[in-house]
Amino acid sequence: MSSKKKSNVPHSTKPLGARIYNNRWFYVMFLPVLVFILLFNYLPMLGVRYAFYDYKAVMANGPEFVGLKHFTNLLQKDAFKDAFFNTLELSIIKLLLNTFMAVVISLLLNEMKNLQAKKVIQTLIYLPHFMSWVVVASVFHLILSPSNDGLVNAFLVNAGIIEKGSEIYFLGSKTWWTPIYYIINIWKDTGWGTILYLATLSGISPDLYEAAQIDGANRWNQMRFITLPALYNTIITVLILNLAKIMNLFESVFVLYNTAVIEVSDVVQTYIYRQTFGIGNPNFGYTTAVGLFNSLVGCVLVLFCNYASKKVRGRGIV
Repeated sequence: MSSKKKSNVPHSTKPLGARIYNNRWFYVMFLPVLVFILLFNYLPMLGVRYAFYDYKAVMANGPEFVGLKHFTNLLQKDAFKDAFFNTLELSIIKLLLNTFMAVVISLLLNEMKNLQAKKVIQTLIYLPHFMSWVVVASVFHLILSPSNDGLVNAFLVNAGIIEKGSEIYFLGSKTWWTPIYYIINIWKDTGWGTILYLATLSGISPDLYEAAQIDGANRWNQMRFITLPALYNTIITVLILNLAKIMNLFESVFVLYNTAVIEVSDVVQTYIYRQTFGIGNPNFGYTTAVGLFNSLVGCVLVLFCNYASKKVRGRGIV
């Protein structure tokens, strides 16, 4: 009797070509997806090489290899530095505020006993997520308008807080633009973020709460020692996943910023946009270098947070 253990996994003795032919229709169904990924995800990556070239719209001899020149230049430009640090500040604070508000709203909704009222409130806070940023910007431009038609300024004038004729241009003020940006993002995205947390809360065993009640724990202690620890892993995972998008801040800023507040609102993506479409003969090599640098920083942030996750909870997601 052979001492070797036989594997329980069935192994096909048919040649590879025959197995492919037998499953050919599965490969045919997969083919459009493969073509789409190659065309729109991998093929454009070949353009990364232009980060090491001088490549302008009008050039006599075509792209010229310059090595790391663009990376050296971008690190020396104050405009890029301002945009880079604005990106980190706006993205990280927005992420933390949105996560905090999503957790708080999830906890409050979880405590509601009236299911009908709970569904109505959930629907109302989800709706803003489905509005495009163009529509959101238009609505808030009207609400925050410095004219008499602006809802906020009209209220401040009627309440006697400010005088008529001295209305505040909120989206044109360096002092007000940043907090207004955070408020708009919370209003738009927090409701959608509660879905994951409510799903996690619904999975907590009621037996844990019953045992805590028997032990004399009040609602606050139940939330502190049962609910929040159950949300901990979900919060960490959501934060790490959203960190991948930290350096991709564009649309929400682009529709709200203007030249009056560019010092506090300009981010890397809007900086690339202006360098590409805002000048007569843009250097595509330079803007490609900025985009590549932006992507590398985002990758480093994700890997760092994944490493921190392994240290804190013993495992990461990458």
